[in-house]
Amino acid sequence: MPEGIPDGIPIEAPDETSDETSEAPSAERRHLAAEKKNRRYVWWYLAYFLFGIHIVAFVMIYAISHAK
Repeated sequence: MPEGIPDGIPIEAPDETSDETSEAPSAERRHLAAEKKNRRYVWWYLAYFLFGIHIVAFVMIYAISHAK
């Protein structure tokens, strides 16, 4: 028994059906799903950005090499 708790008093576990405990896991799951989605969007934006930089670089190389 932990100190400070008399032996005659039963220790109760939190109620599994209460709103506080049932909403927390679903809110956490929603937060993790949104974070995963946002992380995926960041990678796609990075990919498009890098692809665009390469296109601009190739156009500039073409323009410089064909300038008279």
